[in-house]
Amino acid sequence: MAKRVCPECKEPISGRADKKFCSDYCRNAYNNRMNSDSSNSIRRINRILKKNRHILEEMNPDGKTKTTRTRLLEKGFNFSYHTHTYSTAKGSTYIFNYEQGYLALEKDYFLLVLDKKETDHEPS
Repeated sequence: MAKRVCPECKEPISGRADKKFCSDYCRNAYNNRMNSDSSNSIRRINRILKKNRHILEEMNPDGKTKTTRTRLLEKGFNFSYHTHTYSTAKGSTYIFNYEQGYLALEKDYFLLVLDKKETDHEPS
């Protein structure tokens, strides 16, 4: 029977027959290396989403206000990323970054809104 070796450090593995790594360190190092590309992408997108949310929150302290596309862009807002949308019965579509949202109006104006339903939820 062939000796089992650790896929991370190539050292022999002893112990249980189903053991795949020689140590917790090697298991963690292997999994971190295997997941690093997808983790970096997720971290990058989450940074953008959080920044967008922060910008909307900062520009909308009272829960409802208007602003322009230019002001949002000047603060670094990225219109390509959002968490979800909400369409009204009248056909308006609000775009949200977590509980902070906006609705495109005419002439590059935006209505900034706070979804109070999202802020009232208790963590599960």
